[in-house]
Amino acid sequence: MEKIEEQFANLNIVKRSSNTEEPTYLLGIGISKTVQAEKESLIAVLCSNGLIRLYDKESLKVLREFSGHPGHLNGVKFANSCDHVYSSCTDGTVKCWDARLASEKPVQLFKGYSSNIFISFDINCNDHVICAGTEKVDDDALLVFWDARINSQDMSSTKDPLGVYSETHSDDITQVCFHPSNPNMIVSGSTDGLVNVFDISVDNEEDALITTCNSVSSVNCIGWAGKDYKQIYCMTHDEGFYWWDLNYLDTDEPITCLSIQDVRKVINLKEDILDYLIGGLYHEKMDKLFLVGGTNTGKIHLLNCTTAGLTHMTSLQRGHTATVRSFCWNMQDDSLLTGGEDAQLLLWKPETREKTFTKKDSMKIASSVYHRVRGHSNDSYKRKKRQ
Repeated sequence: MEKIEEQFANLNIVKRSSNTEEPTYLLGIGISKTVQAEKESLIAVLCSNGLIRLYDKESLKVLREFSGHPGHLNGVKFANSCDHVYSSCTDGTVKCWDARLASEKPVQLFKGYSSNIFISFDINCNDHVICAGTEKVDDDALLVFWDARINSQDMSSTKDPLGVYSETHSDDITQVCFHPSNPNMIVSGSTDGLVNVFDISVDNEEDALITTCNSVSSVNCIGWAGKDYKQIYCMTHDEGFYWWDLNYLDTDEPITCLSIQDVRKVINLKEDILDYLIGGLYHEKMDKLFLVGGTNTGKIHLLNCTTAGLTHMTSLQRGHTATVRSFCWNMQDDSLLTGGEDAQLLLWKPETREKTFTKKDSMKIASSVYHRVRGHSNDSYKRKKRQ
């Protein structure tokens, strides 16, 4: 198998999304997992105007849109076993949409508590449990849980929470991410700088907390990595990167694999620059962790991550003309989807090119979305083993 840097370097644009009447930032991307034929694959894209836009993966044509009215949708994710799309909403709900239907109403509504404003969420690998993180209201920042299973004896479209975790974060919970194969494991990140790992099969929150790691900054992105996904990583709003190995929790060895306060200051790009980090990519077949970053002019950088540090591998250019906000790597066909502030969704594939390639002018627009970068605590909860 080719090395991933060669795969990445050989990527060329094969499709661009069709123009829409209202150009918007593309903030998040999800791909359906249950289709039988690749040509039927669906892409769900979160837009800065609060809508979710569904595309056909191969043609990148817009099929339909979902709106959270009267709330504002944020976050997008396909279920693992059906063509349902989930989104959290500022109206205190998580909404479930049937991607095959052009319906204005969700098929399922997961209702939070009256003061909840959800800014992050995820669904576990067996589609049984949903978790959403809230903005801090008064002294509360909550992780709210629901049973996501559809009971044929109870066809109600609205579900109330199973319960909440309320003691382990002290500010906005910006990220929640379930383990890729263990339905009971979840990691959460917050503007308080803490990254918490839980086993939700345990009855109470204090005992469910496996460990707390401290990024010492506002958490922007978290994910799982390593063999059997026993590692976690975190990127902060000020472009820091932190990587921890949970295999060492019960040993005297430190769990921190890498800690970089500002990646922009340590990465060597020769004559180029790195303006921001977009996210992480754990390549399961190669057992390697990569970071994806970019420039404000639309260039995309792939960084190799080892315990010795970060190294630049290769870059993609002549695609986007503004900041890239999201990406999705497909290991089945080595394709890449990217979305950015130029309102473009791009499909990249190895060694092929779009038939008529014309670099579009920047469509950068005034953002209706802001990053939450707040003062954060350097304190960590004094429980269990820390970094």
